[in-house]
Amino acid sequence: MDPKIIALEEKKLIGKSKRMSLEEDSTQELWKSFMPHRQSISHRTDEMLYNLKVFDQGFGPESFRSSTTFVKWAAVEVDRIDPEELPAMETHLLSGGLYAVFLNEGPASEFNQTLQYIFKEWLPSSSYVLDDREHFERFTEDYRPADPEAVEEVWIPVKYLGDEH
Repeated sequence: MDPKIIALEEKKLIGKSKRMSLEEDSTQELWKSFMPHRQSISHRTDEMLYNLKVFDQGFGPESFRSSTTFVKWAAVEVDRIDPEELPAMETHLLSGGLYAVFLNEGPASEFNQTLQYIFKEWLPSSSYVLDDREHFERFTEDYRPADPEAVEEVWIPVKYLGDEH
């Protein structure tokens, strides 16, 4: 399962965010609070939904524990932001840069196996290292986490090994 390497431009996102950990996971609550508002967001660039994780500075898979906290976003991409239009929403500027993009095929319950492959097999044997930027998944509005045919894109921030400073 080789990823596509994509140089991503900076993106403007609008959505809702919440600090959580895997131990105290409130992803469902976050998405339930966001989904009723998504149709009222104007200037959307596409129909994709973003499940974004912003880790504290210096995050690495070797230091990740189920108690590690991060800020999770449920969001959509827009081409411009009208703040007065969305009082209940927050904005986030997604950093540009290189991303390794994998496909997670199958139910969300198998997502951890995809991450294990990425961080334990692919990344150590690749010519990339993890970059200190946002991690995210992208999927369509009809995505169903329990569906065995579900597909989501998994975007991992990377940089060339030779680019470390």
